[in-house]
Amino acid sequence: MIIEASATVRAEEFHAPGPAIFELPPVFEIGSLGVTKPMLQLVIAAVIVFAFFHLALRRRALVPGRLQFAGEGAYGFVRNSVARDIIGGHDFQKFVPYLVTVFFFILVNNLFASTPFFQFPTFSRAGMAYGLAGMSWVIYNAVGIRKHGFLGYLKLQCVPAGVSPAMYPLLVPLEFFSNILVRPVTLALRLFCNMFAGHILLVLFATGGLYLMQHVDGIGYVAGPLAWVLAILVSFLEILVQFLQAYVFTLLNAMYIQGALADEH
Repeated sequence: MIIEASATVRAEEFHAPGPAIFELPPVFEIGSLGVTKPMLQLVIAAVIVFAFFHLALRRRALVPGRLQFAGEGAYGFVRNSVARDIIGGHDFQKFVPYLVTVFFFILVNNLFASTPFFQFPTFSRAGMAYGLAGMSWVIYNAVGIRKHGFLGYLKLQCVPAGVSPAMYPLLVPLEFFSNILVRPVTLALRLFCNMFAGHILLVLFATGGLYLMQHVDGIGYVAGPLAWVLAILVSFLEILVQFLQAYVFTLLNAMYIQGALADEH
């Protein structure tokens, strides 16, 4: 009983990771501006995406080399599976550069969470995710206003077709709230929450396993390594989640653009 009580007391000293682990100190400062790790990762990701496609496609050949083949395959995946299939064959081409950039920019930033040295998901910081979602909101609304006019676009988004005018007082505010105001919030939250939760889970398994081995006698020598095994398994699952979140974000952008261009809600 004394041994069990002692182990319990020591176990209670473990502090589970929380939101504080995302508050990183500045890497360096430019005047009064502190440049943090997520800010640097945004720049590095942009450079990686630009460099990859530039190098892959700068010397295009009829028979592609491996780098050109990889670049064309990456471009074709978003072009055909997202832009053309969702937006449609008539209007999709002009939005392909944007959708390709968004997909690979998010993907690289997400993969930073599983990359040695970085090991931090950029979009686990809410401000980063909301900034990207805000840009998407501006683009698809601007596309709709340009095609239908301001009032025409509001009517398209807020007035459901085939509904009795008697239902307008109830449905129009709901449609406005859902289609105009809530979309960028849910778009950002989906990306942010998945990256945030995955990172906390990995840190919990890693630090918890170490604590069990160092401070809990007996069962700690079994539970600690088991926690590390779970951390490795979750890491592989996180790579899948990182890809899926980039894909879903891009897919929803394409759907919102298609809805803005459509002639009927």
